[in-house]
Amino acid sequence: MLRLPSGRLVRGRGLRRPLPAGPEPGFALYLLGKEPPAVSWEARWVRWPDFRLPSDRAAAGEALREAWERAAGERVEVACGGGVGRTGTALACLAVLDGVPGHEAVGYVREHYAPRAVETPWQRRFVARFTP
Repeated sequence: MLRLPSGRLVRGRGLRRPLPAGPEPGFALYLLGKEPPAVSWEARWVRWPDFRLPSDRAAAGEALREAWERAAGERVEVACGGGVGRTGTALACLAVLDGVPGHEAVGYVREHYAPRAVETPWQRRFVARFTP
């Protein structure tokens, strides 16, 4: 679970692991190279191949903004296959939307979510250039 500076909570996870205990999300953002399996809650899919960047960056930005907005009052989950690279990148972008400067967002997510979050140099650049 990542707590953003505003207090918004977003659960990051890897879809290859079992669903964690606790309440189901009200909204989820899935970052995968292929369409994810259906879930019982509202979800949005962004085509995002492993170790890469989103196929459609504008659509990814819209989806990230929706997740950030909804996290103000709903349980939100962001997930990819392993829960580290793409999920960490998305969480860092949510931190930027929440007011963390782009050049500090990767460090924020590594400190508060997972030490290996945001795995590649191009993912780090994506975060640094992400605009609210």
